[in-house]
Amino acid sequence: MQLARAARSVLTVLNVIALVIVGILGIKELVIPPVAMHVYKNEYKELMFKCDDAMRDHLIAKSAVVASPSPAAIRNLHAAEVGLMTCQDYDDLRKKLLGYGLSENDLSKIGLEAIEENAKDVRTFVETHEIRY
Repeated sequence: MQLARAARSVLTVLNVIALVIVGILGIKELVIPPVAMHVYKNEYKELMFKCDDAMRDHLIAKSAVVASPSPAAIRNLHAAEVGLMTCQDYDDLRKKLLGYGLSENDLSKIGLEAIEENAKDVRTFVETHEIRY
C-alpha cells in the first residue's frame, strides 16, 4: 500500500514536470515566433531597405573611386562605408529574429512584403533590387 502510494506520487510529479516541459516548448514554438514577428516586422522591413540603399551607395562610391580617384570620391566612399552600419543593425535584428524561432522563409516573406508595399509598379520593383554599375 505504501509502495503504491509512493509510486503514484512519483508519477504525479513526473507528469507535472512533463506538462511544464511541454508547455514551455509550446510557448517557444507556437507563441514566441508570431509575437516576435508582430513586434519587429516593421523595423525589419525598414532596416532591410536602409541596408540595401547603403550597399548600393557603397558600390557606387567604390566604383567612382576606381574609375576616377579624387579626394572628393574618397570622402564619398568613406561616408558610404559609415552608412553600412545600418547593415550591422539589420544583421543583428535578423539574428535576433532567428533566435526567437523565425525561419529564413519567415524573414524572406517579410522582405517580399516590404518590397510589395513599396513597389508602386513593376519598374519600381526592379529598381529596388537593381544595382547599376
